[in-house]
Amino acid sequence: MTSRRSIRPLTLAALAAASALVLAGCTPAGDSPESSGDPVTGGTLVYASGDGEPSCLDPHVGGNYPQALIVGQFLESLVSLDESGEVIPWLATEWTVTDDGLTWDFTLRDDVSFTDGTPLNAEAVKVNVEHLKNPDTQSSTGYLALGKVDSVEVVNDTVARFHLSAPDSALLESLTQPWNAIESPAGIARGMEENCLAPIGTGPFIVDEWVPQDHVSLVRNDDYNTGPADRAHDGAAYLDGIEWRFIPDSASRYAALQAGEVDVIDNAQPDTLDQAAKSGSLVEIDAPRPGASNRIELNSGQAPFDDVRVREAFIRAADVNDGIDSLFFGTAERSYSVLSSVEPLAYSDGALFDTDLDAANALLDEAGWTERDADGIRSKGGVPLTVRFPVSTNQSIPAEQSLFEQIQATAKEAGFDVQLEPLDLSGWYGALFANEYEAVSAPYTKVGPDVLRILYHSDSITPAPSGYFANLAQLDDPELDALLTEAASESDPDARASLYEQAQQIILGGFYALPLYDQQNHFLHSPKLEGVRAMPTVSTPTFADAWLAD
Repeated sequence: MTSRRSIRPLTLAALAAASALVLAGCTPAGDSPESSGDPVTGGTLVYASGDGEPSCLDPHVGGNYPQALIVGQFLESLVSLDESGEVIPWLATEWTVTDDGLTWDFTLRDDVSFTDGTPLNAEAVKVNVEHLKNPDTQSSTGYLALGKVDSVEVVNDTVARFHLSAPDSALLESLTQPWNAIESPAGIARGMEENCLAPIGTGPFIVDEWVPQDHVSLVRNDDYNTGPADRAHDGAAYLDGIEWRFIPDSASRYAALQAGEVDVIDNAQPDTLDQAAKSGSLVEIDAPRPGASNRIELNSGQAPFDDVRVREAFIRAADVNDGIDSLFFGTAERSYSVLSSVEPLAYSDGALFDTDLDAANALLDEAGWTERDADGIRSKGGVPLTVRFPVSTNQSIPAEQSLFEQIQATAKEAGFDVQLEPLDLSGWYGALFANEYEAVSAPYTKVGPDVLRILYHSDSITPAPSGYFANLAQLDDPELDALLTEAASESDPDARASLYEQAQQIILGGFYALPLYDQQNHFLHSPKLEGVRAMPTVSTPTFADAWLAD
């Protein structure tokens, strides 16, 4: 067997470091401010989240970002990433892969137990993978990430052997993610309802209590002895615990931080970041997410966007730049790629997205949408040029909703009737499942360019066990499928990069998506909080090394 490691040449931490700005101190992702003194043991950190409250704390179920934010405090992964993007040990100390790429052996630490006393061993890893792949678990993110893992064999207590159906060049990247974290088999055996309330892990904290629509209480795991290889210190966390509050309103979160009622907030909005910069009294961690950029997917599976001319016309008519400039206070930059800028293999072509109303009108005329009503809305054969655009109020920030309204207004100048429909998360999913949309913005976070396979391979038009289907553009192109399939099996970095560039050229050149900006992750915290950092995996915070200074 040969050892093989997956490397991302540049991570969000390195990119952030290159362009870090000062608030009171603007901290790049993955770093923490210079310590003002020795770590202090004790105290309860109060965290205020605005990224939605999970419906289940087991990230195997579903698999969304609000889950990732909190579960990283009590669950751990087999491997992690360091700030240079190299895969490093965590619960697994080493790994090997056969030359055909179909068999991976992971050697586990032999001194780790879950907080219920169950030992971490190969059988536990096997149970977790089976749990993720079981349709009854209703997994989406984890299920899609481990799609090529056929089974896990228990070689012995410390060696878990993964058998794959095809080579997977993204397997290690996938295993760094919190949606594939390792849970106690005994906890899983309790059933979904109980395990959703308090999954049992090996992490620095333990779920003590969940009061829905209010908070989750986490207490220190005094026996904690793990952490990724780049952890700052050994042993248990300094904090006694964490009170994880859910405060949806941005202004209320910021006011609570200013008043000292909370120590850190996530999902800080552009206006809040602007105020914080001017106050100079808070610390920001800027940690854009990996995977896909924020973008609008155009449903090519049905009219009118089954016509490339209409897709291009919409993109040419939509004025994105002015909205980003006016609404985001310099906290976001326009993207011209379907991949996040923190992904080294991101390909962009700004010329494809130049706003050109004349070109948009000409394309629509050519496509036969020549009739107009009194409001200027085009039609063809008596059918209006309607674009249903459901917007998740749980996932879309106010500035983004305003950006959508500006896109709505500029697209109307070309004759599109863009119908924005604000929906809660359940209603939003319902609109997607019913195919009642022509455009949609759906963030998707995954480490590495393999996210393109999940989002744009035709296999992803078929729903995962959770019911969610990731290919919302409903892109069905055999050439693209072949490129993405080959890239997912390619271990040579140069060949892999070339394949992903070709794939992105098809996606962008076919006008299946309108890129907007990177998925934002802005944390603000009190200067008395030290040792916190954003993980170089999916940019979630970790408090295993954090403390509250006196």
